[in-house]
Amino acid sequence: MKFGVQYQLNVVRPLDREQWDERDELKIFQEALEQIEFADKLGFDYVWFTEHHFLEEYSCSSAPEVFLGAVSQRTKNIRLSHGIVHMPPKQNHPARVAERIATLDLVSNGRVEFGTGEGATITETDGFGTVRAEKKEAWEEATRECLRMMTMTPYPGYQGIHFSMPERNVIPKPLQKPHPPVWVAASRLETVMVGARLGMGALGVGFESPEEARERVSRYYELIRNCRPIGKAINPALAAGGNLMMARTNEEAIARGLRGAQYFGFALAFTNGEVHHGRDHVHREFVKRFGPEGAERPNVVEKEPEDETQRTLFRAGRRGNFIGSPEFVRENLRRFEEAHIDIVNFFYQMHERKHEHIMETLELFAKEVMPEFKERHHLHQKWREQQLDGVKHEINSSI
Repeated sequence: MKFGVQYQLNVVRPLDREQWDERDELKIFQEALEQIEFADKLGFDYVWFTEHHFLEEYSCSSAPEVFLGAVSQRTKNIRLSHGIVHMPPKQNHPARVAERIATLDLVSNGRVEFGTGEGATITETDGFGTVRAEKKEAWEEATRECLRMMTMTPYPGYQGIHFSMPERNVIPKPLQKPHPPVWVAASRLETVMVGARLGMGALGVGFESPEEARERVSRYYELIRNCRPIGKAINPALAAGGNLMMARTNEEAIARGLRGAQYFGFALAFTNGEVHHGRDHVHREFVKRFGPEGAERPNVVEKEPEDETQRTLFRAGRRGNFIGSPEFVRENLRRFEEAHIDIVNFFYQMHERKHEHIMETLELFAKEVMPEFKERHHLHQKWREQQLDGVKHEINSSI
């Protein structure tokens, strides 16, 4: 099993001010760069950046291609992963995506993972004029053509439902051939199966349990053997996500990390509802609902998002499944390892978690959790080869 770190770039408004300013954003961005550089040195395998727009106090990661470009020059080995690019053409034209992915692959010496998705929140889809009922169709059409642009010289052009383009040679081309490993955001079982049918990695944010992960792995490998690839190569892989904060004791880890996990889910639900852009104060609303720091949590019944993907994220943010001591985290990860998950990605930068606690978490994980899983990874690779025996498609995967 491999490990990644995942970022939303969560910048909250200070409770004593109506707005954050550039100093608050600068602090989070610079700390994230330092954390990722440290994660690379410690042996983490992936860094994933989401793409979100207009989701105040939940995510400032609106230009992940720029951030990952900066990361590429401060790291040596960690893979630079889009988790994910919003593919509907009204949000990102497929040719621009192909250009950006190829450029990042070149400046990073071939370290890109190309995660794709529809975009889930109403705030974002409505902001760009994407019709929600059409976004899945738009995602598949744009992703398929984007991969053709990366691999064809010239690209012959396209007349489609959601975008059209004349013949052009889209340059540069990526270093990894035929293209970087391709993923689809897959919080729901349905989308995991879509990924399998199209030969894509299934990038999960958080499974309900290792038992559900086991079911998804089983069904995924049943389908991918007979997939019809969306690109020129398949990426047979499944990733799960979780909330990470570690300390020597479970009690200390919970004290450092639980409030951030609560805020993660609250802010997601809040920003996906009816909002007053630039005027709402999500942090204050969170404190009204959950009480000030250190207070006993009130008995609150929270409304879950109606959208199934957002509901999965909402629940994942509350579980705190990797908040604890090294022993606790190891034990929980073994259950995902037994389910044959390829990658577990960790969210840890959220709310007002302290930079020094995050750095301590990364080091503690690398020294006291990671080694046993790295030592056994060859066994997982052997199992994976058995599952893919007889698959005729070209495989391009970093697992």
